[in-house]
Amino acid sequence: MLSVLRYLLLVIAAGVLAGCSLLAPDPPSDQSNICEIFREQPEWYDYARASEERWGTPIATQMAFIYRESSFRSHVRPPRPWLLGIIPWFRSSSAYGYAQAQDPVWGEYEEDAGGLFARRTHMKHATDFIGWYNRRSHERQGIPLSNPEHLYLAYHQGPAGYERGSYRSRPGIQRIARQVEQRAWRYDAQLKECESEFRCRHFWQFWPFCSE
Repeated sequence: MLSVLRYLLLVIAAGVLAGCSLLAPDPPSDQSNICEIFREQPEWYDYARASEERWGTPIATQMAFIYRESSFRSHVRPPRPWLLGIIPWFRSSSAYGYAQAQDPVWGEYEEDAGGLFARRTHMKHATDFIGWYNRRSHERQGIPLSNPEHLYLAYHQGPAGYERGSYRSRPGIQRIARQVEQRAWRYDAQLKECESEFRCRHFWQFWPFCSE
């Protein structure tokens, strides 16, 4: 009887997760242009701006991180390997969601800033998590919030790994961090051309107070 109940609970849980995944927005069709991303999902601009105001990481840097980590897919996880080709095995990490936050650091974020209802599959919490993490890197490792390359190195390697300089022997990680930086600068230049569209779109926002 207990085994039947466990099976039913697993089926229900799988159904709920699948439903959440189906309700999540599709990844933007043009991920090369931040203006087009926000035109498809204008509330993402609000979330990223709120994170910037709270923690200091520029909007463009946040979105460059998310592009690199998940390509704007809400429920993505590392692939699950198969033992002997037939037995599902453990994933390489607990990374999950837009920001690919792992369980331990996500728990720290929930306790420190996000709260128990924060979800890795929601862009609001993903952008806030990135802002929180980068603020911590700024305060602990002294990385300027205007330096996407080294913020990403700290994000990928973790505080201890960054302080040890483990990325110096990993040219692949260095190359990815430079790509994140280049995308952040490109997104930032694009956003300067279109940000007014998103700042003043709500009925309670009106020029000139929302134009800066």
